[in-house]
Amino acid sequence: MASELNTGIKAVHIVGEQLINAIGNSHQIRFKGTVNMVSEMDIWSEKKIKEVLRVEFPEYGFLGEEGEIITGEDSCQWIVDPIDGTTNYVHGYPLFAISIALEKDYEIVMGVVYNPLLDELFHAEKGKGAFLNGKPINVSDTNELRKSLLASGFPYDAWTNPKNNSSEWQRLLRKTISLRSDGVASLDLCHVAAGRLDGYWELNLEPWDMAAGSLIVKEAGGMVSSISGDPFSIYQRNILAANNGIYRALLVELNET
Repeated sequence: MASELNTGIKAVHIVGEQLINAIGNSHQIRFKGTVNMVSEMDIWSEKKIKEVLRVEFPEYGFLGEEGEIITGEDSCQWIVDPIDGTTNYVHGYPLFAISIALEKDYEIVMGVVYNPLLDELFHAEKGKGAFLNGKPINVSDTNELRKSLLASGFPYDAWTNPKNNSSEWQRLLRKTISLRSDGVASLDLCHVAAGRLDGYWELNLEPWDMAAGSLIVKEAGGMVSSISGDPFSIYQRNILAANNGIYRALLVELNET
């Protein structure tokens, strides 16, 4: 699968350079919901990524956050988040990523997440481990929830949805070292994989938010499931990812009624 991986890496580097150049500019913004932003750079990035990927693999399907959907002729599909962290990006807040995953027969087999501002490239292929800029990474060995650093976020419909993660946040704020809310799901997952975070959970996500990062966590030796503990699927709209030492304790806390 080296050619798919190399093509994914090529795509994120091409768009990453342009996104850095445009981060301080004024942007054309529209809203998909109350607070869910889309900029002209999201649209451009997705189109450019699709162009690069389909030059090499025209038979593969394509699922992008900004509406680029192509049904492939075989069982392979690219899943793309052209800017994960658009709210950060349009405000000039320096944290965002580009995420590309390859799904085959409903299983994620390759993932690339790129933070262009730090020039950090995370990648994984099924069964081959996880890497940051070519060096192997592993989840942390923290084994007590009270010693852990976690991350999460809040759904775009938090204004109206009673299941908005606030109760889970409040509970875990009192049982951990601290919590982080970065607004970039793919990077939060990669930070779990690299041992920078001990765990991460979030509600109401989309496949492109989780696809690449979930594989990178698994290949780094971490645990990934639904928040209820069921087997993970990128189509179930929520995720729990953690190292082996705190996964069970975090699962219990998230399911406390």
